[in-house]
Amino acid sequence: MAIHSTARPRARVLVTAAVAVASVLALSACAGDTSPAPAGSGDAADFGEISVQYSWIKNEEFAGEFYAYENGYYEDAGFSNVVGISGPDTGVAKLLSGTVQVALSDAASIGAAIAEQDAPLKIVGATFQKNPFTILSLADGGNIMTPQDLVGKTIGVQDSNASVFQALLNANGIDPADVTVVPVDFDPTPLMNGDVDGFMAYLTNEALTVELAGYDITNLAYAENGVPYVAETFSVTDQYLAENKDLLKAFLTAEIKGWTDVFQNSTDDTVALIEKYYNAEAEESSEGLEAVFGALDPTKTGMGLEAEKLLISTEETEANGLFTISDELKQQTVDSLAAAGWDVTVDQLFDTTIIDEIYAENPDLIDYLP
Repeated sequence: MAIHSTARPRARVLVTAAVAVASVLALSACAGDTSPAPAGSGDAADFGEISVQYSWIKNEEFAGEFYAYENGYYEDAGFSNVVGISGPDTGVAKLLSGTVQVALSDAASIGAAIAEQDAPLKIVGATFQKNPFTILSLADGGNIMTPQDLVGKTIGVQDSNASVFQALLNANGIDPADVTVVPVDFDPTPLMNGDVDGFMAYLTNEALTVELAGYDITNLAYAENGVPYVAETFSVTDQYLAENKDLLKAFLTAEIKGWTDVFQNSTDDTVALIEKYYNAEAEESSEGLEAVFGALDPTKTGMGLEAEKLLISTEETEANGLFTISDELKQQTVDSLAAAGWDVTVDQLFDTTIIDEIYAENPDLIDYLP
């Protein structure tokens, strides 16, 4: 029986984005404020329309955004329209050119752009508190349970993920010469065929694909083995942040409400909502990946939703609120990027003052769990 996999190629855009950064940096210097100015005063803010780049297809990764649409949180916040744009895309080049105002990206993509091109970008909040990467193996094959189990093994790694895999080795003191790396795509078939002992994957995607194909799997999660960093980050340019703090505060408040609904509602109800927005995107664009991949598998979508909740909700978010990033996690993130060869400081990568202000002014939003 064939297993249809929507295995994600989005990480491969990191290299392309890094090359493209140089060509748009000059444009960003002269790009004006792309958001409409608030009209009126007090509670009558009118922020108009903004565009948000999604990192991947419109699946469970954006369930919170779908609730924000469905329950009118964007409208209540003062937006006439929030245009969510399907990926795969890190959003780096589009942020710098002013094509989008906000990108749901990741620390590796934003950090690489800052380190390599001095890109004026900031992470202002993060949905995923944990790095979603894993080294996936079969329990009756490679069975890679600890970093030291990588020694002597053959690992399938996508070219665009080579630096992050190197970070895993560096963080655990493993000599690259002791591991055989072979290039693979994002389809985990080589692992299932026994061509590799381990496969660089996402906990929320390929790991589920292989499990649903009937294999017993083992995950060596990066976040728990020396490479913790935030992902699904709300990222903006320095200029946009400086000029649109009220707008971003309103936007992030709507996002918090949307993701709170993810935790408050049943998995079945949320999967139905995800399918609604996914199918609408597939109908709108016959060339988009939603149409190419075909209908979502509701079972895998539900499993993906539950897996990503474990990446989103931690003791720190329970105490401080969704999207917050502790000082410790900020430092862990930049340390992880340094292990991959991208040297940035905490202040270069992060500015979480807006998300902190939101919770200071609205402490009731902290409690997102049912």
